[in-house]
Amino acid sequence: MPPISTIEHGPPGTDLEAAPPDDAPLDLPSDGRRNGVHVLTDFIKTLPGKPGVYRMTDAKGAVLYVGKAKNLKKRVSSYVRTERMPIRLQRMVFYTHACEVVITHTEAEALLLESNLIKQLKPRYNIIFKDDKSFPYIMIPGGHAYPRIVKHRGARAKGSEYFGPFASAHAVNATLTALQKVFLLRSCTDAVFSARTRPCLLFQIKRCAAPCVGRISAEDYTDLVVQAREFLTGDSRAIQEEFARRMDAASAQLHFEAAASFRDRIRAMTSVQAHQDINVSGIGEADVVALHSAGGQTCVQVFFFRGGQNFGNRAYFPIHAADEEEAAILEAFIAQFYENFPAPKEIMISAPPANQALLQEALSLRAGRSVSITVPQRGNRRTLVDHAALNAREALLRRMAENTAQRKLLEGVAEVFSLATPPARIEIYDNSHISGTNMVGAMVVAGPTGLMKNAYRKFNIKTVDLSPGDDYGAMREVLTRRFARAQKEDPSRTLGQWPDLVLLDGGQGQLSAALKVMADLGISDLCLAAIAKGPDRNAGREQFFMPGREPFTLPPNHAVLYFLQRLRDEAHRFAISAHRAKRSKAIGMSVLDEVTGIGASRKKALLRHFGSAKAVAAAGLTDLQSVEGVSAATAKKIYDHFHAED
Repeated sequence: MPPISTIEHGPPGTDLEAAPPDDAPLDLPSDGRRNGVHVLTDFIKTLPGKPGVYRMTDAKGAVLYVGKAKNLKKRVSSYVRTERMPIRLQRMVFYTHACEVVITHTEAEALLLESNLIKQLKPRYNIIFKDDKSFPYIMIPGGHAYPRIVKHRGARAKGSEYFGPFASAHAVNATLTALQKVFLLRSCTDAVFSARTRPCLLFQIKRCAAPCVGRISAEDYTDLVVQAREFLTGDSRAIQEEFARRMDAASAQLHFEAAASFRDRIRAMTSVQAHQDINVSGIGEADVVALHSAGGQTCVQVFFFRGGQNFGNRAYFPIHAADEEEAAILEAFIAQFYENFPAPKEIMISAPPANQALLQEALSLRAGRSVSITVPQRGNRRTLVDHAALNAREALLRRMAENTAQRKLLEGVAEVFSLATPPARIEIYDNSHISGTNMVGAMVVAGPTGLMKNAYRKFNIKTVDLSPGDDYGAMREVLTRRFARAQKEDPSRTLGQWPDLVLLDGGQGQLSAALKVMADLGISDLCLAAIAKGPDRNAGREQFFMPGREPFTLPPNHAVLYFLQRLRDEAHRFAISAHRAKRSKAIGMSVLDEVTGIGASRKKALLRHFGSAKAVAAAGLTDLQSVEGVSAATAKKIYDHFHAED
């Protein structure tokens, strides 16, 4: 539903990014200029007393805050009485230039919309849960007589079954390995499955039943799929008992090899069930969420239990004001955390969140079934919550120690490169290629919290007349594209897109190329440096190059040198990974892919007829027309593509 009202006036010339810290004393102007209080006072006059979501924005259109309300008029009216607010919220109200609302049918719908908008817009004054990683699942695809079992991330396909989420790729891989040992389900693609003429290695090591070559009937394989599904949903005791019965029967009939096979499968199943950190008896489908706060920071630890098994855990560090209450943090986290996947049947938490009943109603509405939020007080469930809370505490202590060490390193970087303040954003650049082919540029980013992987970028080198292996030319293209875009998208340098230090993997030549780019773009205030390997490319003897300074080195045991080496190595790793991905894609391509209008079926028909892409390129027009599915017009198009010079 579109906003029902918008007020577009406020304090002129205010700049939130240039504002003092949120907890600094707020001096309101005495010249009568309009501020957010006036804006909201006018806005309240048009508001209904209905549930909905409101957004406060500053003079530049940036969203300051997103909130929900059971009664919009009453909730927004509370912001006019600034004397009752902390200074941080007084500042938010003062910089409010406009306000927008969306009416919803219920308060639960408002909560869902609020969490969605917070994740999308990331307002400065909200509690923000940031996570750029999707959860892996185990998938059993539908539509095949012999379905495979694989790891899956991303969108779900209709007709397939998904089990999870798992906290990490390691957890899902370990479970898949055990499932292959127990149920012998295939993991190969449908194309490999249909092309096999003899069993693969997985059959030899007893991890696949080899349905591809008929070593198992469709009925028996379906039974294995059913058993795997039951195991993943927690019904494993009956499967173990059945395996034990069949093992005893095989042993009694002196079929010792078959008995040993069932014994190994029982052991594999037991290993999955026994690989638990704590006792989880009686827990079916549940998440355990525990919070620990200290020093104005918070860690939320989430444990995933599915089918009575521990699918792993993950720690999160939501962004919030130092004085935010734990109940509000927990509510905001849970609402945003289950934005992209349905909540389990039960969520056990360490303490009551704000609006627990409303949160439970909203999650049930989103999942399309009942979701229970409980705070266990005793028994196994309380033990689970206490265990998660302990992990949250330890994870927060580790993060705070790492952040302290990171700050010291950044202070050292500022000293080495003569920066006025410790850098908040360092960008490191490198190129990768083999003899000039498939050249790729890479940018990695580091900051106060470590590597910022969501800010990494790769650049496919597009310069046509670039000489093979011209690293300087590639660096010029990468930096030109990077900073020309920054000039266009963030000319005022207030959106955090500009680095405090640019570090290049290379020597004086790379630095000269970067200086030429900056001169062409009219950028003169960026700190540029290049890091080159020392004699014989020995680590620890790196040389640093900067404009206006003689090349210098750091002592081999210098902490900042080690830090810069790690940044350089990370850029190198990312560049090589991007290059390998591009090279692998190029290897799998055919010259026929370059012909416009030739799809997969026609390409397959041409290759079957001529035997190779090279033979297609050399074929005459009449021969091309004789291929089934290739019309005279298409044949002419193919012929002209390969004989353009003729």
